[in-house]
Amino acid sequence: MSEQFEEGARQSGPAGSPAGSVYDWYTRGVALHGDGNANAAIQLLAHACAAEPESRSAREALARAQFDAGQYDAARETFAWIVEQDPTDDYAQFGLGMAARRIGDLPTAIEHLALAAAMRPEIQHYGRELRGARALLNRARSA
Repeated sequence: MSEQFEEGARQSGPAGSPAGSVYDWYTRGVALHGDGNANAAIQLLAHACAAEPESRSAREALARAQFDAGQYDAARETFAWIVEQDPTDDYAQFGLGMAARRIGDLPTAIEHLALAAAMRPEIQHYGRELRGARALLNRARSA
């Protein structure tokens, strides 16, 4: 984690925020998401991101929860922020591609899934999702 995120973890949140520190919000949000409570996780992780806007780990956790909650537009925006900060983040490229696919933006999905698959060809599901998005686009063009 970044020094800024760790520093924020030692401070209490502003009035109206959940109890605990930024780090508490992050860890509780990740735990909630892991337990299948994506919507509850989003609430805590959004507070963590607001308090530590440069934290890529908090943003990634938020994007994952948004995706799993079916908030694909929000997930796309959050993953896009991460990609903008670090275009070599294969997981963020993959997440951006998957979110774009879910909202029907197949050209964008293919672009980012192809980047993720090129960066990490050993991760089989990257290539599988890329092939699936290409097949969907081909079917749409044929219809």
